[in-house]
Amino acid sequence: MMSPTARSKVLVLCTGNSARSQMAEGLLREIAGDRFEVFSAGTRPAGLNQNAVTAMSEIGIDISQHRSKSVDEFNGQQFDYVITVCDDAKESCPIFAGTGKRVHHSFEDPAAAPADQQLPLFRRVRDEMSGWLREFVRDAPV
Repeated sequence: MMSPTARSKVLVLCTGNSARSQMAEGLLREIAGDRFEVFSAGTRPAGLNQNAVTAMSEIGIDISQHRSKSVDEFNGQQFDYVITVCDDAKESCPIFAGTGKRVHHSFEDPAAAPADQQLPLFRRVRDEMSGWLREFVRDAPV
């Protein structure tokens, strides 16, 4: 059992760690407050997507200092939750020893849309993700 001051460790995974997992990291930090220690990574890191930064800044969450990280940076670490936000990451997600629970919800890739349609899609995915993460936080055991 965790001590009253311990926080659950959460790793959010996507393919590029450029958009969806970065937005989820920022949202989960905002929604859960001090309840979780949140990280994100990608199976093939591709750099932070500026549209993700813009969409998040519109709701007051600054992810501009985030960086795209490889899942390899977290080898050997234990997580209470590993959340995959795309099907590719779910399929290629490494096993983390001692990881408590894997959670999956696939969100559309806004970076795959034509350039003129990306920002509205980033906003939609951000809002869908926010609702889903609120449910996750509500239902996750303390």
